[in-house]
Amino acid sequence: MSRIVLGVAGGIAAYKAVELLRQLTESGHTVTVVPTRAALEFVGAPTWAALSGRPVADDLWSDVHEVPHVRLGQDADLVVVAPATADLLARACHGLADDLLTNVLLTARCPVVMAPAMHTEMWEHPATRANVALLRARGVLVLEPAVGRLTGADSGRGRLPEPAEIAAVCRAVLVGAPQDLVGRRVVVSAGGTREHLDPVRFLGNRSSGRQGYALARAAAARGAEVVLVSASSMPDPAGVVVRRVQSADDMCEAVLAEAVTADAVVMAAAVADYRPVERLATKRKKTETFTVELVRTPDVLAELVRVRPAGQVVVGFAAETGDADGSVLEHGRAKLARKGCDLLVVNEVGDPGHPTGFEGDQNAATVLAADGTSVEVPLGSKDALAAVVWDLVVGRLSTA
Repeated sequence: MSRIVLGVAGGIAAYKAVELLRQLTESGHTVTVVPTRAALEFVGAPTWAALSGRPVADDLWSDVHEVPHVRLGQDADLVVVAPATADLLARACHGLADDLLTNVLLTARCPVVMAPAMHTEMWEHPATRANVALLRARGVLVLEPAVGRLTGADSGRGRLPEPAEIAAVCRAVLVGAPQDLVGRRVVVSAGGTREHLDPVRFLGNRSSGRQGYALARAAAARGAEVVLVSASSMPDPAGVVVRRVQSADDMCEAVLAEAVTADAVVMAAAVADYRPVERLATKRKKTETFTVELVRTPDVLAELVRVRPAGQVVVGFAAETGDADGSVLEHGRAKLARKGCDLLVVNEVGDPGHPTGFEGDQNAATVLAADGTSVEVPLGSKDALAAVVWDLVVGRLSTA
């Protein structure tokens, strides 16, 4: 059982931290809530106490004999601040200690995660960007805010990530996610693309995007700047910039644009191999039979390898089935040689309900490397496979 300090700064998104508290306590962690005085204007101390089962630490002068401004930080296994307002980020950056929460941040020697929430203009202001950069340089994991509805009618980047996603990052940090991607920029693709036949129907596949999202989440927890190019409808992972796409052409354009400055690209998306030659402008009426002519879509992985900058690590995925021409691994090795990527994650897929691959929460794979080595990843969570992939990527980045 880990001891977590949940700091809550004074922004309207403080109400979402109530759900984060529930997520953390229901995972078995002991959580002490440290709200700022402004945060208590949004959510009162009784709410925090009732849900945490612990007294709320909200000022420097309560229980002075226990020296809370020192002990809370010293004893914590993790400090997470959600929401982290522009004001809180500035005070933490400059080492101010004018309330209990900023004192805790100065005494903590455990990992610190901050989930910013503010208006877009505040997040993009040079002062905030400089504060975030300095905090990250000191080892603080400052997540990228999400894009969406803000206070009032405003929308943009600055929304607090979903509590479940923040909790997932916290769990990854608590189990010892190494900070070996700090200063690195990575691109991950996820989900199955859709190739429309008409405004209603499309050609698609069974990919849910879960593996790609696990990879993006794991990279963020390891300190990377992460761009997720997603054809999935899943909620945005915390700390990740998401670019939504639909078709293979969309995916190719977005991935290639983002990959120009990336240290690593992981193509976990299930990109359609074919699209209809013609997309009808109106719904096709029902007939007994009809014929659709298909044409090849761009080979995103091959194009990535062709144009990649020096030192970039490229990872592909291959969902395979064995057949008369070869086994799953034989098909995987042939694809690795054909594509020219550094690593290829090969997993067997089957009918719906198959325990690995598409749609499920688990996966098993063999990671093939261009140098002839391979790593077997037994059946387990998609988070576990993501950790192995990033371990292998980091090893190649360090020697690039």
